[in-house]
Amino acid sequence: MDFSSGQLKFAGFFLVVFILVMIFAYWKDRKIIKAHYKGVSILFLIIFSVIAFYWVLVKVL
Repeated sequence: MDFSSGQLKFAGFFLVVFILVMIFAYWKDRKIIKAHYKGVSILFLIIFSVIAFYWVLVKVL
């Protein structure tokens, strides 16, 4: 399926604007993010460790 040049321009423009809006929203909410999500990295580490342990256990057995 081929895309017209107008569709490709719109997709590129949309992508650039979307990324800029996401960056602006992040910079605006940075202080709130730091306050509310302080221990999330530890939680992700624990979840990753449990999944890795399960994967190793399944591969060995």
